[in-house]
Amino acid sequence: MRPFVLNTLLLLLVSACDSKTPDNNQAPPLEQQADSSDQHQQAGKSLEDWIDTEFQPSTLGRDAQIAEMNWFKEAARDLQDIQISVVSETLTTHEYESRILSKAFFDITGIQVKHDLIQEGDVIEKLQTQMLSGRNIYDAYVNDSDLIGTHARYGYVVPLDEFMQGEGKDVTSPTLDLDDFIGLSFTTGPDGTLYQLPDQQFANLYWFRYDWFQRPELKDRFQKLYGYALGVPVNWSAYEDIAEFFSKHVGEIDGEKVYGHMDYGKKDPSLGWRFTDAWLSMAGAGDKGIPNGIPVDEWGIRVEGCNPVGSSVSRGGAANSPAAVYALGKYIDWLKAYAPPEASGMTFSESGPIPANGQIAQQIFWYTTFTADMIKPGLAVVDANGNPKWRMAPSPHGPYWEEGMKLGYQDTGAWTLLKSTPVEHRKAAWLYAQFVTAKTLSLKKTLVGLTPIRNSDLQHQAMTDAAPRLGGLVEFYRSPARIAWTPTGTNVPDYPKLAQLWWSNVASAVSGDLSPQLAMDTLAEQQDKVMARIERAGIQQQCGPKLNDEKDPEYWLAQPGSPKAKLDNEKPMGQTVPYDSLITAWREGRVR
Repeated sequence: MRPFVLNTLLLLLVSACDSKTPDNNQAPPLEQQADSSDQHQQAGKSLEDWIDTEFQPSTLGRDAQIAEMNWFKEAARDLQDIQISVVSETLTTHEYESRILSKAFFDITGIQVKHDLIQEGDVIEKLQTQMLSGRNIYDAYVNDSDLIGTHARYGYVVPLDEFMQGEGKDVTSPTLDLDDFIGLSFTTGPDGTLYQLPDQQFANLYWFRYDWFQRPELKDRFQKLYGYALGVPVNWSAYEDIAEFFSKHVGEIDGEKVYGHMDYGKKDPSLGWRFTDAWLSMAGAGDKGIPNGIPVDEWGIRVEGCNPVGSSVSRGGAANSPAAVYALGKYIDWLKAYAPPEASGMTFSESGPIPANGQIAQQIFWYTTFTADMIKPGLAVVDANGNPKWRMAPSPHGPYWEEGMKLGYQDTGAWTLLKSTPVEHRKAAWLYAQFVTAKTLSLKKTLVGLTPIRNSDLQHQAMTDAAPRLGGLVEFYRSPARIAWTPTGTNVPDYPKLAQLWWSNVASAVSGDLSPQLAMDTLAEQQDKVMARIERAGIQQQCGPKLNDEKDPEYWLAQPGSPKAKLDNEKPMGQTVPYDSLITAWREGRVR
């Protein structure tokens, strides 16, 4: 799950839009796309005015935009006296929705929206309170799809498939085009039912200093030391070699101390996200399967049918498997050996801005939502022409990883409706959810927040025009590699209860109080205890936990797939690929 402290890192792209109407096929400059001009705070603008002054560029022509907005106007006629309250975490995308799009929605439909922006942890707290109390706190939530396994099992969330065909049929847009959403598999439960509508998403990728990697003297030196080319690391062996190279052998570039790795390690809830988002999958701890491993996922939880049966190796899980222990060990080794000394005492929010200072060569674990903050003029990682000196690329994988497995995390914030919300408010909220994801305006919203949700937006010329300044973001999202980056999946039966177990156990290993093996043993045992309590309580529907009896771990380690037996060699030869060749492959529809 993405951190709820991103509001301390993410600022709007800068500056206000002028009043000129952009051409329908031309993106306004990135500096103008946040559009905070006073004219958009004024009441009574027509839908045509909104289309001409704000909803450009768009994948739709003007006539199609007018038709789509007129549908919203007509669908809302019986709901105009309603005021709805919705909530999301504080991200640039949601700031734009709250500040601009809620106003546009009111002008076009007459429905007033109070769109609150709060920390992500508070969003989950409000959601849980409403689920358990039945009291309607908000009419809709933008809630991470990491909770899809929770939503599908407890029965508090409105199944959208049923809603769109039933009581919400008259307020379901004919131009919604679900097939155009790139994250729909992430918001679908184990029963095949759609529970959430994606609103924004971003991936967790590899980040590196492209300019340093291109320096002939550094390339020659790396080749001589390690026997292969300096480039984008394909495996963790190469990442480790590159980290060592910049930290130990290079040490200084242009008079500045440099480091080959960046991370964080303070005992803090954000340390849990560092692992659930999804470190074990990168190492290869789970099974093959997209969007998540089956039967064992990246949390190490095994399912049989749709029922979680355990996370300990003794129950067929992999949370304390050799691959999981290896993953934790490498995280600690790299943090202590190759990151700045202060990194071990940092939280996520404190470590996030560090690469922009210009002393970090690479980062294996970097959220693309930071893109807007990494392209600001004047930064050490931006050149005189405003172009990034850095690039993003696919994350390298550990030695337990196999083709067909997920390779990293992708966050998907998605609209979630609860059964405790009165029907008329639910209908109005559903209209708003569709409005802020509608084709009329979704491309503009993507250019503002850089969190794409529609394939049609990704393929538009405006994204091509923006690509050179975004360091590989557009190329990644257009590439076939994209499908290997996925959120937490349906194996996790209660995200809030289980997620809180991770950070304290990881912290115990970082501090040296526990070995990586003991830390993961404790985590696996605690996860199983939580699932056992859920099973005994009988509070989930047919896909709730049904824990396996414990067996000798060697039984499970001898079976095909995950959990996997310890490898004799966990550091094979490093493998890299030239970044420019990688981009060419993506453009040609190849993964690498």
